[in-house]
Amino acid sequence: MTLHTPPPDDGGRIVDEPLSEALSRRYLAYALSTIMHRALPDVRDGLKPVHRRLLYAMHRMRLNPETAAKKCAKVVGEVMGGFHPHGDQSIYDALVRLAQDFAQRYPLIDGQGNFGNIDGDSAAAMRYTECRLTEAAALLMDGIDEAVVDFRPTYDGEDEEPIVVPSGFPNLLANGAAGIAVGMATSIPPHNALELIDACLVLLDDPHVSTEALMAQVPGPDFPTGGVIVEKAASLLEAYDTGRGAVRLRARWKKVNLDRGQWQILITEIPYQVQKSRLIEQLAELIETKKAPLLADVRDESAEDIRVILEPKSRTVEPEHLMESLFRLSDLETRFSINMNVLDASGAPRVMGLKACLQAFLDHRREVLVRRARHRLEKIERRLHLLEGLLVAFLNLDEVIRIVREAEHPKAELIARFALSETQADFILDTRLRNLARLEEMTIKREHAELMEERAGITALLESDKKQWKLVATGLKDVRKTLAEADRGDAERPSGVKGRSSFSEAPDAIAAPPVDAFVVREPITVVLSERGWIRAAKGKVEDPSELKFKEGDKLAWLVPAETTDKLLIFASDGRAFALGCDKLPSGRGHGEPLRLMLDLEEGAQLVAVMAHKPGRKLLMASAEGYGFILPEEEALSSRRAGKQVLNGTALVCAPAEGDHVAVLGKSGKALVFPLAELPEMPRGKGVKLTSDKKGISDAMVFDGEAGPTWPDGGGRTRQWPDWKDWLGKRAQAGKVAPKGMKRLRL
Repeated sequence: MTLHTPPPDDGGRIVDEPLSEALSRRYLAYALSTIMHRALPDVRDGLKPVHRRLLYAMHRMRLNPETAAKKCAKVVGEVMGGFHPHGDQSIYDALVRLAQDFAQRYPLIDGQGNFGNIDGDSAAAMRYTECRLTEAAALLMDGIDEAVVDFRPTYDGEDEEPIVVPSGFPNLLANGAAGIAVGMATSIPPHNALELIDACLVLLDDPHVSTEALMAQVPGPDFPTGGVIVEKAASLLEAYDTGRGAVRLRARWKKVNLDRGQWQILITEIPYQVQKSRLIEQLAELIETKKAPLLADVRDESAEDIRVILEPKSRTVEPEHLMESLFRLSDLETRFSINMNVLDASGAPRVMGLKACLQAFLDHRREVLVRRARHRLEKIERRLHLLEGLLVAFLNLDEVIRIVREAEHPKAELIARFALSETQADFILDTRLRNLARLEEMTIKREHAELMEERAGITALLESDKKQWKLVATGLKDVRKTLAEADRGDAERPSGVKGRSSFSEAPDAIAAPPVDAFVVREPITVVLSERGWIRAAKGKVEDPSELKFKEGDKLAWLVPAETTDKLLIFASDGRAFALGCDKLPSGRGHGEPLRLMLDLEEGAQLVAVMAHKPGRKLLMASAEGYGFILPEEEALSSRRAGKQVLNGTALVCAPAEGDHVAVLGKSGKALVFPLAELPEMPRGKGVKLTSDKKGISDAMVFDGEAGPTWPDGGGRTRQWPDWKDWLGKRAQAGKVAPKGMKRLRL
């Protein structure tokens, strides 16, 4: 039988505290650790801790650009054992990404072996690959051994690691960053380092320069995989000014003429972070599912360079029409999110714009310059001190030799005899007599004078802000020359610098060709039953009573349309769905369940079904009594899940054709007010239509000159000649509705 010692009366190590406080404190610690030590980069060097530790470990291993590469397994082991207490695979994945020229605009690691490819294939195991630093990484690490940055203890306390690296160029914007922390994320696109340095020089000349002026030097991102940026300049300006936005990027393509009037499309660059193999599969799937009727075939003829061939279905198709349809359907066009959320110099996360990021980099470069100068000044002071002692020894060489040979304590006697410091005495004693004899007074004085001159220059530098900034600018110009020699790019950019991504104007959405350009335009009638079975009957249905349905089912919606139309469907949960009328099942039979085509929520009811008309506007109203005007284009969506347009329980979705709105409350009161009092919104809750606390039962838009009508219980339409008696302002209670008015629309 085992005896257990009872716990002490005070509970020992047991802490009595509320569970909510314990969880909050621990979760906050986890969140801060994720934000500061994993997900967000530092604005000064653009590196996360794992990347910084990789570069520093390789620097200590002397894996410089001019030395031989070593196994990645050795580097990963060094990083994991000394700096980064996490899994070897996560460290190797970070190393691989720094070496991929299709992921990094300026790769920081020179990888030898299989480091993956743009098709999405993974890199070889770390035991097979080798690596060393690149010239760009050497610029980032330049001067790190000269006390230019602060260090902190490593996780085991046995060594030290840099908090930030010197960063010779704006790596944060040059290579970009992406990461997801707790409650925040970052997404920074890559840029052209030459343009960034030019912008830094402009900022040094005029600290009050605007973001718009800086964008003359940095017109936008410069992705490593090239492509064409089609984002509007105003959107990019807002993104760089606020630190949040997005940029649209398209594949680069050209038309290749063949024999007999045939042609094909050659794609030479694809959007950033798009896997080529996945893109080919996506295009092939569009062909198989007949969602890209203009495209006949896709082939991948890529070797080292990207070469994807697209064949049209007919030579009469316009290349621009084909590509515009594919841009909308596939990853040939992507939208890169911009969220410049970084850690500032104090370690606090914040969203910065272009100017703030560049200014933070310049401030860091100035601090590195000052600390490097102070480090050099300390070495000069130490050397001058030694030279002064050496000069004393040379002028009294015989006496020094006698003391060294005969004195019992030569160090103490040298200090006492010539008023030397311990450092000077140690240096003299450590110098061989042979070398001491060869020293010449002029040589010592010449070195002393040179060091004095250098010290005066450094002292003047440390006392002058203007000289410091001027030296920062000189250093950036030298770095620009180094990067310009190594960088490749043949795309003309607005800044005059050749890069990889170019800029172009995207066609307007209205001018973009329809995806169903080959669909024959024919009149149809969309038939939708109460149980949700949908079909498309050819032509016009003259007698709806002749339509047949499943037992227990009946007609709910009968919508005239054409095969080239989009069918808009609005559900009670506020979502809008769009279906191509040419994709609807044939009118023969009972059709197919609508829920197989759309992801309708369980319990959601259909509120409206109509054929889309470009430019039309709709009145959206919820059962709670709120509403707004919706441009119909905002309801279009190619997703099965649809698009949320109304917050609340949707009750009314009707064309806004007229100049007045009539609202019927559930309390039996009616109100009429001008349509201009309703806001036009792409989505949302809207504004209050009536003050009826029970909500509304119906609403409509009508033309004041023609006058409104309403249906009575017998299926007849009645005029409302005295509607102006109910005229008021939006959100009023209204007056008791006319006798028999239960609805406003059929």
